[in-house]
Amino acid sequence: MIAKAECKHVRISPMKMRQVIDLIRAKSVQEALAILYSVNKRAKEFIVKILKSAVANAKVKGFTENQLYISRITCDNGPSWKRFKAAAFGRASPILRRTSHLKIELDLKK
Repeated sequence: MIAKAECKHVRISPMKMRQVIDLIRAKSVQEALAILYSVNKRAKEFIVKILKSAVANAKVKGFTENQLYISRITCDNGPSWKRFKAAAFGRASPILRRTSHLKIELDLKK
């Protein structure tokens, strides 16, 4: 692992985030960014932001973007926001607003 970055409490469900993550797993950084710019999902905004942060962390250590690939990328469940919605006969039905924790690790190409 050369560089890593993580983003916690992202306000999107982990299931939706994992759909986009699966597209770029084990790809080079440039290839991953090209794929992300062509994807039409909301999760891409968060992933691009954190991927650029990881690349910036690697540049501080003296590596270039061309040398790096995504060695590990995970999205875990964060805490859920619990809300209630009015239902029939004076009841309330629960709503879970899910959050995610995103982690990216970059390594050198072989």
